[in-house]
Amino acid sequence: MAFQKDFLWGGATAANQLEGAWNVDGKGISCSDICTGGTHTTPKRITPELEKDTFYPSHEAIDFYHHYKEDIALFAEMGFKVYRFSIAWTRIFPTGEEESPNEKGLQFYDDVIDECLKYNIEPLVTISHYELPFHLTQKYNGWSSRELIDLYVKYCKVLFTRFKGKVKYWLTFNEINSATGPFGGFLSQGILNEGTKDFMHQVDIPQLRFQGLHHQFIASAKAVKLAHQIDPNNKVGCMILFATMYPLTCNPKDVLACQEMNHVKNWFCGDIQVRGQYPGYMKRYFKENGIEIKAEKEDAQILKQGCVDFYTFSYYMSGCSTADKTKEQAEGNLIGGVSNPYLEASDWGWQIDPEGLRFTLNEIYDRYQIPIMIVENGLGAYDKVEEDGSIHDDYRIEYLRKHIEQMKEATDDGVDLIGYTPWGCIDLVSASTGEMAKRYGFIYVDKHDDGTGNLSRIKKQSFYWYKDVISSNGQKL
Repeated sequence: MAFQKDFLWGGATAANQLEGAWNVDGKGISCSDICTGGTHTTPKRITPELEKDTFYPSHEAIDFYHHYKEDIALFAEMGFKVYRFSIAWTRIFPTGEEESPNEKGLQFYDDVIDECLKYNIEPLVTISHYELPFHLTQKYNGWSSRELIDLYVKYCKVLFTRFKGKVKYWLTFNEINSATGPFGGFLSQGILNEGTKDFMHQVDIPQLRFQGLHHQFIASAKAVKLAHQIDPNNKVGCMILFATMYPLTCNPKDVLACQEMNHVKNWFCGDIQVRGQYPGYMKRYFKENGIEIKAEKEDAQILKQGCVDFYTFSYYMSGCSTADKTKEQAEGNLIGGVSNPYLEASDWGWQIDPEGLRFTLNEIYDRYQIPIMIVENGLGAYDKVEEDGSIHDDYRIEYLRKHIEQMKEATDDGVDLIGYTPWGCIDLVSASTGEMAKRYGFIYVDKHDDGTGNLSRIKKQSFYWYKDVISSNGQKL
């Protein structure tokens, strides 16, 4: 029961949730830059016109843009072997449509990558992580338009060429399957339908979302092929939001309802990106939901030629599925489902299920038989700074310990697990709620939901615990 010798321990972040410097050095406006702050009870708002005296958390975030050397040094002190971060599309192409890339944006990521390599930290780069250039929303309604495919591939070509030999691991889209649900329309695809005011109650047109997914599948497949052409050492992965679902009861109706939910929410996008073709079960789903995918003649071949090299996913919680419409939906679970009576939940209503991670790893590996990374996992919680400046986050340590124990079990089951990057290794802005109070990090950042804070960094108790986990290759938990 041991992790492989070169197991990639690390952490994960996203540009729009930590960089700040939203309009510095030529950066354009992204979809995340027009989202206000919120809480888990008050949804963040989407404001195409920026409002005066309104707090936009991505504008400063934790100012990684000016603190990256300090932060990466802290990651190195923990012993990171890999750091998963994303590139902001709008730093490279401010509107997404420029002919030439923005050199200052490219130089920033050169500096970040070089800083990682200085400490022998492998960069794992997400190419698009919830921050589409807002211009592409205004002009094309985001990924609902096929025009975005070529714009994305142009962006990828710049990255693969510029960082050749320095970055080996790439992810094409973050949590691509979030767009199988309404909240992913704007978040993942930059689709902003008329009448949408806030993030959690978007005006939804499923046809546009699933057409947008088709365009992203083609873009991803083209990017995989291009990455391999530019540098045969490149490894490109998919990234799936995995919300494990169990039938609420053994009633066959619940079992079938669960199977359908897993097909659409958890398996559909991975099946296309790993296997290279649309799965049969989606034909019925499209038919019953009035969805008609418009595809070009060459699309089937493009998908076949652009299968990913490895599979990555986020895992925070599980839920239950039932055919009983009277059952109340679980709080906090963004992709639906009802509460599991056997599980406890976090402060945000996310049910905690370490054994579900072992189950999920086995299900994924049985299905695809390619290397797997868990690139997001963690506990969003309220952290308190004591009078002596210490932060005792045993609840976070307990959460992560139990999940790592189940990762060990899964590797013993035969799963080819190659890496683990807990989410928000340093505190950052929450993607779903737009708040700082929901903290995930091993490192505390003095920044608050009203925009105040001196941005100082403090090591939490979990910082030292995770350092021991890494140095012992997961043996000391």
